[in-house]
Amino acid sequence: MISLRIMKFVKESVINARPERVFAFHELPDAFERLMPPWEDATIIQKADIKVIGSQAIVDMFEDTQVSGPFAKWRHRHIIEPHADGALLRDEIEYEPPFWFLGALGAPFAIVPKLEKMFNHRHDVTRKW
Repeated sequence: MISLRIMKFVKESVINARPERVFAFHELPDAFERLMPPWEDATIIQKADIKVIGSQAIVDMFEDTQVSGPFAKWRHRHIIEPHADGALLRDEIEYEPPFWFLGALGAPFAIVPKLEKMFNHRHDVTRKW
């Protein structure tokens, strides 16, 4: 069944480093803690082993593929590709807001600004590392 309420958010940044180095940052054991904005109220219950396909991080109210939480659907793809100036860091979020069509109407005002703030922070942290 295809939902008409699936929305997409994309954040891209060019990082002045080789793609392998950008990827290595995301493999660090404390990468998720570093990337979590200080204003987010999330507790890491279990860390994921990024080297193991299918491993899961358990975080209060947030996961890359949401098992349960506030969204009807949440899928986060983290992509690192070569770029002429280093690496292209791309985050793609496919989500289905809660509250049926009201959530979809409110997303540009309630969800998108929060995603922009969060992923601006995450890309800045990656760039500075």
